[in-house]
Amino acid sequence: MIFADHAATTPVRREALEAMWPYLTGSFGNPSSRHGVGEEAARALAWARAEVAAVVGCRPGDVVFTSGGTEADNLAVKGLALANPRGRHVVVSPVEHEAVLEAADALRRLHGFEVDLVDVDASGMATPGALARVIRPGTALVSVQLANNEVGTVNPVAELARVAHEAGALMHTDVVQAAGWLPLSFDALGVDALSLAGHKVGAPKGIGALVVRGRLPLEPVLHGGGQERGRRSGTENVAGAVAFATALRLAEAERAEVAPRVAALTARFRELVASGVPDAVPTGHPANRLPGTVSYVFPGTSGEAVLLELERRDVIVSSGSACAAGSDEPSHVLTAMGVAPEVAQTAVRFSFGADATDTDVGAAAAALAEAVSAVRDIVR
Repeated sequence: MIFADHAATTPVRREALEAMWPYLTGSFGNPSSRHGVGEEAARALAWARAEVAAVVGCRPGDVVFTSGGTEADNLAVKGLALANPRGRHVVVSPVEHEAVLEAADALRRLHGFEVDLVDVDASGMATPGALARVIRPGTALVSVQLANNEVGTVNPVAELARVAHEAGALMHTDVVQAAGWLPLSFDALGVDALSLAGHKVGAPKGIGALVVRGRLPLEPVLHGGGQERGRRSGTENVAGAVAFATALRLAEAERAEVAPRVAALTARFRELVASGVPDAVPTGHPANRLPGTVSYVFPGTSGEAVLLELERRDVIVSSGSACAAGSDEPSHVLTAMGVAPEVAQTAVRFSFGADATDTDVGAAAAALAEAVSAVRDIVR
């Protein structure tokens, strides 16, 4: 089997499993408990926080552990906008993960905020000029992802952050898809907050983090015992945090070797597809993109049918965001990029991982050519 759906999730790394095991067994304490077992868990949590901070380039106290990327995005968008009310206006891009889009809509429905979308170009990129056209003196928050989870386009987040800050707004970016592939320097990105998810870098599902600059006020989304310095209540997932920190550290250490190698393999895959399926239309930016992600639309076919034909050939891919799986609606990412809805519904995404080989990409390209041909025969 060739698993080419790493943008949806990644296999759990053995190192992450081994690191978390003690905190699921003997050292199972609650880190808030004031006894030896609890203090041992608290030390492990502090270690994990420091490891994540070292990768991102922030202070350990800036790291807020969450249940994953979706919670981190919700906490960022709602928490920053509500706690820093310089105005009741937020700006997001239309190609964001649903967690950001729905959180912004909740601010509109429940708290009277106005929400504007920054235009993206045909590659799905938000430019500083486009942001400058919608930002205004009362804008509280701008949220634009670093890398898109469906088409892989990478945004100029540092430039966008400068535009936001010049207008007095805070800047959040979702780096869930970029972790392990792109540098995540908090200072270089110039943002006030960024969201991470463990299962995209080889940790188990159910753990993530929001990094918030300094003592920036943050209204909690979850209320209760006041854990995470009052920013996210709930007994911390110590084992998950340790696994996340371990996997993130390893992914960052390997990035300089893995990212260029996978980018070269993906470029080879694109060449093979261009030859074998000449009417396949690639989506996303041709150059500013994640190393392992490539998406196509196949006008006149069905993306779901192509996906099923690929699975019959032991190639596992997706038709877009795993979080929108089962929806009959066309991809909101592709339609925002100007792709016609009926064409957007033919999308298939390949996302190769760190273990990809030349044999894998060759076999995947050959299987895609067979799958598209089979679907076209059925349509005819």
